[in-house]
Amino acid sequence: MSKENPTSSEVKETSQKARTCPECGKGKLMRDYEAAELVCMGCGCVVTEKIADTTPEWRAFDDEQRTRRARVGAPMTFTIHDKGLSTTIDWQNRGTSGKKLSSSQRVELYTLRKWQRRVRVSDATERNLAVALSDLSKLSSSLNLPKNILETASVIYRKAIKKRLIRGRSIHNVTAAAIYMSCRQCGIARTLEEIAQAAGLNKKDVGRSYRFMVRELGTFVPPSTSRDYAARFSNKLVISGRAEAIAIKILETAKKIKLTSGRGPTGIAAAATYVATVLTNEKKTQREIAEIANVTEVTIRNRYKELLERLVIEVPI
Repeated sequence: MSKENPTSSEVKETSQKARTCPECGKGKLMRDYEAAELVCMGCGCVVTEKIADTTPEWRAFDDEQRTRRARVGAPMTFTIHDKGLSTTIDWQNRGTSGKKLSSSQRVELYTLRKWQRRVRVSDATERNLAVALSDLSKLSSSLNLPKNILETASVIYRKAIKKRLIRGRSIHNVTAAAIYMSCRQCGIARTLEEIAQAAGLNKKDVGRSYRFMVRELGTFVPPSTSRDYAARFSNKLVISGRAEAIAIKILETAKKIKLTSGRGPTGIAAAATYVATVLTNEKKTQREIAEIANVTEVTIRNRYKELLERLVIEVPI
């Protein structure tokens, strides 16, 4: 009489036998995909025959080629309302052989496309999500943000929809706030003014939506660091790497003596960048740096004096 349900000890024993050679008992087994066999490296015994080859059928010489040649199609993404799992009907009125379709077939295909669009966005929540994710993509593209920022912002917006935080609020303000929160979480230096200006919105409205989402979602958002802004300002001003390193060193020293506490990261980063350009004798005015950092010249001047006094930095006159 055969057993219907094997015990856990029998299953463990069977899996243990599959990992060891039945002849010598060693566990060093090698998969030979050319011969489709599982061979023991100790005695050469063929443990299993006709194994399936799970490796790709193409060659890849680096990680980029390996990613592009994945056989599973496009990856799942949160930047599309259906996560990229649905299908689309091609807009070309041609058959599989490349021949043009007749008038009746074109009418039928038009109807299929129309219903396909309606099915993909079936209710108001999905329509809201589709519009919001489209705004997120446009704003991310205009700010030249990396893809991980867009993915993180999409996840944040989906959490806000799940908790019903979007009702009664502007979609544009919430999407801009999600982008700003994503930049803060991923350590990308972007100011609230910059994001509001790129989105064509009021800074106060975006800031209000941002604070509301942080409070309701309970998400930890790390504070902006002046070091990230200093590196960004250096790239925009096209100054030398030596000046950038000096600016970062000044900010690290200022942080140790708690000079950065209670001060805006953009202002003190702009002042440190100005000090670095003065020390390296690179001709950059306070007005140039103020325009790049989106702060006033008075702010740079005040932070500049504080850095010179507290850090005892001597600059050439």
